[in-house]
Amino acid sequence: MTDQLEDTVEPPRLGGVRITGMERRSAMDAVRMRIGMAISLGLLKPGERLPDQEDVALGLSVSPITARRALASLAEQGVVIRRRGRAGGTFVADAPPSDVLASLSASPAESEAVNRLVDRRLLFECAVTHYAAVNATVEQLDELERLTRDMAEATDWSVYHQADERFHQLVGTASGMGTAVDVYQETLAELYDYFIPYPIEKLHKSNHDHIELVAALRAGRVEEAVEVARKHVDILHRTMFMGLSGGGT
Repeated sequence: MTDQLEDTVEPPRLGGVRITGMERRSAMDAVRMRIGMAISLGLLKPGERLPDQEDVALGLSVSPITARRALASLAEQGVVIRRRGRAGGTFVADAPPSDVLASLSASPAESEAVNRLVDRRLLFECAVTHYAAVNATVEQLDELERLTRDMAEATDWSVYHQADERFHQLVGTASGMGTAVDVYQETLAELYDYFIPYPIEKLHKSNHDHIELVAALRAGRVEEAVEVARKHVDILHRTMFMGLSGGGT
């Protein structure tokens, strides 16, 4: 993913089958859309400073050059402002052009396709969590707990997202489900392609689920762990861009 420059982003595939409804976008346009939607939905506020370019790239799982070009394009259109100096950086414009923001929205078909992707992740998440409660090692549980602390201490969405991704990948690995984990990891990565920046307070609240999950896994409480995981993913229908913009199920 980090090797993407201006290549067209293929619609996600699950089990080798392309999800219908996904539009073909360049990696740069995908970043523009995700930042634009976060601004439109009020998740990024006027005057708010974005993380440094490298962190934007890591937080959105793209290459630094893609992040740089996307931010430069948004600056040219007046969506963000770039300031130089010690107190400089990239900031959300006080009054981003409404017509530009409208052009940076997902289509209804795209929203519905991501809702289906959430449902597929929901099935996988419950499965890997069940077996992680049975098979996770002490070392893996300790690492999961450390990642929850990293998320609790994160001060912006980029740092949080990186720890969140490692957390869920490790739950998959801890399940010991062999090659089935690869399918879960693929689904997870595809859904993360639609992650948009959120206020860190909302992300810290989501981290409470991770903390509860680790406690249930450590105690071997299978049903409780699966229920925590189910709720954690199911709420994405309402908290991802589709739900926030009225396109949820």
